[in-house]
Amino acid sequence: MIRCIAIDDEPLALRQIIGYIKKTPFLELSGQCESALKAIDVLKNIPVDLMFVDINMPDLNGMDFVKTLENPPKIVFVTAYSEYALEGFRVDAIDYLLKPIGYGDFLKSANKARNYFENVLPQATKKGGDREYLFVKSGYKMVRISLEDIIYIEGMREYVRIHLLNGKSLLPLISLRVLEEQLPSDKFMRVHRSYIVNLEKITTIDHSRIIFEGKVYIPVSEQYKEIFQKYIHSHSLG
Repeated sequence: MIRCIAIDDEPLALRQIIGYIKKTPFLELSGQCESALKAIDVLKNIPVDLMFVDINMPDLNGMDFVKTLENPPKIVFVTAYSEYALEGFRVDAIDYLLKPIGYGDFLKSANKARNYFENVLPQATKKGGDREYLFVKSGYKMVRISLEDIIYIEGMREYVRIHLLNGKSLLPLISLRVLEEQLPSDKFMRVHRSYIVNLEKITTIDHSRIIFEGKVYIPVSEQYKEIFQKYIHSHSLG
């Protein structure tokens, strides 16, 4: 469960966000505040993962409130004014909701938060060439995968399919782009909008196709062909 607080000086707007939080199965309401100043005290006493924060509030507005926090929870800003959107993303907000808010828009933001906590955050503990493994969510479990065991990764809309040496595969809810950012670039390369390959597992290259173990054929698209060819030339004898 993602522990949330709602912060808004408008009673009707606050009740609406509270109702949406309670309606969403993977969210848990940990607190509600009519001002940013009250929220400061709440954050000192209870653990919070996600804040739904109104921007235009008296005494201390939501944007300035977030900037005062040393290690803030993740944030979804809620406001009637669109001009704050860019500044909201500069403080690493997950989303920016414009009033009046329907439940559909709220749920989209909540799902973005869930994707962050279930997929992005666990993978962000190690990055780059020092990474030897990653954790991905499979069903209701977090599964540790050694990078050496990955042959290639296939993008499937909201999911990816990670193909492993043992013939098995995992289907975590994460985008190929996000996963690409977490993998060491000296070992893994995007060769197609739908594929990332483990460079150390390539056995044969036939024209614009990568072959794994003589039975899996991965296309190299025009968009990625130049960088892939540079890699091959740098590891060729002739």
